Amino acid sequence: MAKQKENDIKAKFWTAIVYEDSAPEDWRDIIKISGLKCAISPYHDKDINPTGEPKKPHWHIILCWDGPTTYNNARKFVQGELNTPIPKDLKSVRGMYNYLSHKDNPEKAQYDEKLIEHLNGFNLAEFVELTRGEVNDAIKNTFKLIREVGITEYSSLLDFLEDNDLGNEWDVAKNNVILFNTYLASRRYAEQQAAERLGRLALTRKQAEAKMKKDEKSLDR
Repeated sequence: MAKQKENDIKAKFWTAIVYEDSAPEDWRDIIKISGLKCAISPYHDKDINPTGEPKKPHWHIILCWDGPTTYNNARKFVQGELNTPIPKDLKSVRGMYNYLSHKDNPEKAQYDEKLIEHLNGFNLAEFVELTRGEVNDAIKNTFKLIREVGITEYSSLLDFLEDNDLGNEWDVAKNNVILFNTYLASRRYAEQQAAERLGRLALTRKQAEAKMKKDEKSLDR
């Protein structure tokens, strides 16, 4: 691409590659201080070149500006602050986000999507609409968290999701208030019913034990 054409590019979303041996040790902190929302891939240490040789280990990052910024501005931050190769503007945030784990590239080494890091409140749902499958997965994950953590209130659920940077789950919970309130209320009722049944069983057992002792005393006489 000609230099003039590069300089003409404006975009909100950019990607770059970070190499451990060239980036400053505190490169994550530099991004945090910048305020730019950012997603960082798992450490790509199993990638292979077409020739069969291993690629140099690296991270892929997505950087999000509040509005369209020039190529020169993105390059100034990426090269000047992070000491990484030139940035590339993104046509699809979702596509690049999936590439962080090679989700859509089964021929490449696969990385755990759960290891993707989010900085400065990066939330994929802000930039792309979740698919029906992703919404269903987020609902299932949230139900599982409710059971595992023992969450009983909707406000506690939102706090937990926000505190643990679970952006998709938070967005889905926020937009499905009735569903999650109903689920939480149903679980509270089920737990209450179970506790009452246990209480009745304990009472019945005590009554039976008391009767047995009374009968034993009668026999002794």
